[in-house]
Amino acid sequence: MENSDSTASVPPPAPLSKKENVMPINPKIAELTESRQELLTRIQKLKEDLQGWRTKLDTQVKVYRDELSELKNSLNTEVEQLRSDFQELKTTLQQQQEDVTASLRNLGLQDVSAEAKETEVPIVENTDENVQEFPIGDNGKEIE
Repeated sequence: MENSDSTASVPPPAPLSKKENVMPINPKIAELTESRQELLTRIQKLKEDLQGWRTKLDTQVKVYRDELSELKNSLNTEVEQLRSDFQELKTTLQQQQEDVTASLRNLGLQDVSAEAKETEVPIVENTDENVQEFPIGDNGKEIE
């Protein structure tokens, strides 16, 4: 009987040990599962935020590209208009320069004609009191 007393007085260590280890693991698993779920939720929210930002950014980039395109077209139109205006101005200035040059030529010829008429010696009646003779050379100028 001694054997049965010694066996009965010592509790079996294995079952007790398993219960102690199982109890702390279950709350840890539950805590880890909850933490994992929170992290997955946060990751999903971050992904959604990122997608929203990408969409907003894509929209903003498109708006800016459209605005830049409009500005480029507007500037090109203005540049073409300025080129046209400058070409017209250049043509007008060239025409005015030609007109002024022609007018100056005409005035120059008229001035030369007028000077020639003014330099002609008027024919004066020959009176003895006013006549003073000067010798004239081959070139038509007085000889001193």
